[in-house]
Amino acid sequence: MKKRLLAAVLAATTVLLCACGSTSASTASGNSESDHLEQIKMAGKIVVGLEGDWQPFSYHDDNDKLVGYDVEVAQNIAKKLGVKADIQEGPWDGLFAGMDSGRYDIVVNGVDVTEERQKKYDFSDPYAYDHTVLIVKKGNTDIKSFDDLKGKTTANSIGSTYQEIGEQYGATVKGVDTLVETLQMVKNGQVDATINASTSFGDYMKYNPDDPLEIAATAEEATAYAIPMEKGEVNATLKEAINKALKEMRDDGTLKQLSEKYFGADLTNE
Repeated sequence: MKKRLLAAVLAATTVLLCACGSTSASTASGNSESDHLEQIKMAGKIVVGLEGDWQPFSYHDDNDKLVGYDVEVAQNIAKKLGVKADIQEGPWDGLFAGMDSGRYDIVVNGVDVTEERQKKYDFSDPYAYDHTVLIVKKGNTDIKSFDDLKGKTTANSIGSTYQEIGEQYGATVKGVDTLVETLQMVKNGQVDATINASTSFGDYMKYNPDDPLEIAATAEEATAYAIPMEKGEVNATLKEAINKALKEMRDDGTLKQLSEKYFGADLTNE
């Protein structure tokens, strides 16, 4: 009798353990194959990573409110997805790592679409275009083109395409966190030049017209800004939804309006 009871208990325990194992496996499988957009909608928010100190893309106004072109683009996308935009600020060199770790769902930070980045991330359609400029101190006669950077020093955000451009042209690049720091270093003679977006430099000079800085050269090819996300099927519907939102914003004039508001010109077409 005891043997039968023990056998029954063992059998029931085995069934229970198998059932538990099956549920866990199913959950794990579900997570690996889950749809990111559906997760975002269930959470009621999309977590967006951006710098917060790259004017006019994202910055704090006089009332310390986070504003900027990328901020409003992200907020409009979230609205069209039916969720809240949970915008979190972080340094440039940590934004992609934050997305890789799952801290951010997407990054909306004037991200250049490069071949190297496309190997690891999926990108939305472009939502703005810009030009890369080479900035020097006024009176600098040694640097008149990107080719003149060989053997010179520049300052740029670590891991940015601007750092890569400087290195490609033979410059020694000093890594800093913000645009303002790079320009201060050029003004103070700590570096020979900096490379950045034409829009950002133009916005800076609007508020600092007396600074002894000027553009030495402008890249001919336009830079396309798009929204990166984790590569793969998990983000297929999210990418489609973001592209749909951007198209609607382009068609109804929202993108143009935001561009003119923050850049003073319509930069939404190549």
